[in-house]
Amino acid sequence: MKNLTKLFIVLLIAVFLSSCTKEFNDINTNPKALTLASLGQPSYGFVFKKSVMGPSYLQSAGNGMQLLHSLYFDVYANYWATTTPNFLSDRYVMVGSWLNGAFNSFYASEAAQLKYSEDFARSAGINGELGMAKIWKVWCYHRYTDALGPIPYSQYGNMQKTVPYDKQQDIYKAFFAELDSANTLLKGVAGGTSATLSKYDMIYGGSYDKWRKFGASLRLRLGMRVKYVDAALAKTQCEKAITEGIIADNADNGWITTSTDFQNPYNIISPWAEYRMSADMESILKGYLDPRAKAYFSAAKTPDPTDDPAGVSFPYEGIRNGQTKADRSTFKLDELGSDHSAPYTVVGAAGPKWYVMRAFEGYFLRAEGVLEGWNMGGGTVESLYNQGITTSLAENGLTDVNLKGDPYTTSTLVPMTSGIDKSTVLPATPSVPVCTIPVKFDAAASKEYQLEQIITQKWIGLLPDSQEAYAERRRTHYPKLFDRIESENPDVAKTSLPVRLTYWTNEYTNNKAEVDKAITLLNGESTAANGDKATTKLWWDKK
Repeated sequence: MKNLTKLFIVLLIAVFLSSCTKEFNDINTNPKALTLASLGQPSYGFVFKKSVMGPSYLQSAGNGMQLLHSLYFDVYANYWATTTPNFLSDRYVMVGSWLNGAFNSFYASEAAQLKYSEDFARSAGINGELGMAKIWKVWCYHRYTDALGPIPYSQYGNMQKTVPYDKQQDIYKAFFAELDSANTLLKGVAGGTSATLSKYDMIYGGSYDKWRKFGASLRLRLGMRVKYVDAALAKTQCEKAITEGIIADNADNGWITTSTDFQNPYNIISPWAEYRMSADMESILKGYLDPRAKAYFSAAKTPDPTDDPAGVSFPYEGIRNGQTKADRSTFKLDELGSDHSAPYTVVGAAGPKWYVMRAFEGYFLRAEGVLEGWNMGGGTVESLYNQGITTSLAENGLTDVNLKGDPYTTSTLVPMTSGIDKSTVLPATPSVPVCTIPVKFDAAASKEYQLEQIITQKWIGLLPDSQEAYAERRRTHYPKLFDRIESENPDVAKTSLPVRLTYWTNEYTNNKAEVDKAITLLNGESTAANGDKATTKLWWDKK
């Protein structure tokens, strides 16, 4: 972190006003150079827009998107399996250069934009925009602490050569306080729209009320995250979120509008043909005859009809995670497995909207809350579970009907084999499904069984938000998914899952003393204290 925070102003301006590059090269001496002091409310919108686009991967697919989201979260959520021989994160390898590039990208530029967005709104006395900036900051940072544990948070931008890390428990405490503040600020401007940000807010067009719902839904997500480490805190925060009013309709979903200047990052990386649908997705979607299969994926170039459901063509094929390098080179996995659906594969197109926070997730969170006996604003576990499914289906333009034309939510269908895997390691026999629960909610089943049903359907609906799906896998241990074929990480068995990512190499070079302290904090909060390894559980990972 050395020098990064000290120069975050320079990086901020350089990122969002590339036309002034000549002045930025001499920013320390050129009297004509832009500084924070010279930026005003007219230019604030540009910075806010960048603060949204950058952390959402809509400005540089080569940094956080591929290096972090695609090569780690996508494969640790078991949404996708990598097919390129030299991509080893799918085999649980913590590739230092990838992590370095991803986290440097965030802290060197995106975090600076977040800080400026909040600091300027505060100093200018524009309370609605301050509330929006606070909520967005929490959304951005929660993804990084949930990946790593302790991170630089409260003292980022301290203008010092070193930046301390915060304990994850303290970060979450700060998150809830930030959301409290944001809710109060946005209540004060209820019904209004930000004149400053209406053209630059690519999520809600400056609507204060929609941002307030976003903040409440984020509180509900984070409140549930801490359920197993602090049940009382979880109950308080989740119930508070319901009273504030969460996103309850797809019309209020947090979707970032894409454009040809800010493309959906999958439209950039999908043509590279480096990953395909996972065998887990095939097993679960095929078994359920889930109509979202055709919304999420395209037919494989070489489909295998021998394991299709009776009377139904299912050309969507999955690949097992953790393939050997030799098998990735030998078998034509890119042809055998399914790519994204067409909207995500058009080169140069804006692509679909980028998902941030959606209504269906709130219904599943509420269902889990009722399962715990909390006040979630009415509804039974079953009714909220079913509403979560139908809301996800509607989001994809679908109704409560499976691929056979039968009702989906009342179906007793279960996941089925993904077929015979192309592998020199696995036996040449059809795979046995790991997930075995039906779609239809079992009101008479145990609490744990019902939780598995909730999280399995939530996992299906969260695609492509693999970062959240990976966090939920660690928190709940659901859905039940296939083991890796092999692991190359000596600390993580193929039958297990990395429970965090490791700290990036630049921090060991430039901020080592603070990284060492952070590891001590990490171990102190963990029930599996193994140092800076993928096996050290985070503070909230206590199930």
